[in-house]
Amino acid sequence: MERFASVLTESGFPRMPARVFAALLATDSGRLTAAELAALLHVSPAAISGAVSYLVQVNLASREAEPGSRREHYRVHSETWYEAIASKDQVLDRCERSLREGIEVVGRDTAAGARIAETLAFFEFIQTELPAMLERWRARKAQLGVANSKRATLSARAKRIRAA
Repeated sequence: MERFASVLTESGFPRMPARVFAALLATDSGRLTAAELAALLHVSPAAISGAVSYLVQVNLASREAEPGSRREHYRVHSETWYEAIASKDQVLDRCERSLREGIEVVGRDTAAGARIAETLAFFEFIQTELPAMLERWRARKAQLGVANSKRATLSARAKRIRAA
């Protein structure tokens, strides 16, 4: 859990949100309260609150109210990365608009304009390729689900044979 959080942090992720995300990801239920997270990570509830706010903002976690209680649970969903990446369309659109404006400001024929144009071309490429890539992931995930259930069945069968 801490190693994965460290990798996320080294990749630019804020430290506490990385730790909370890794903790949620490593929990069987994928769901913990602020108190459970604070105890698990040995941090204050305030640190958890800030981290969860960040994770909710970037679509990597959600808050869920506990029926009949004032407690909230924080959850990481099984398709968290898919959803986070799929929701980037609006961000990419805003980046593209801003880059187009930047090219006009600095001039297309300048070195800065050429760098900005290359960045714009990259974002346009990502925007074009993203839907097909996400669809390929869906197909791959379906295949992995079959493979994972077969693996679990074989593992259970092997345990029964060893026990007999």
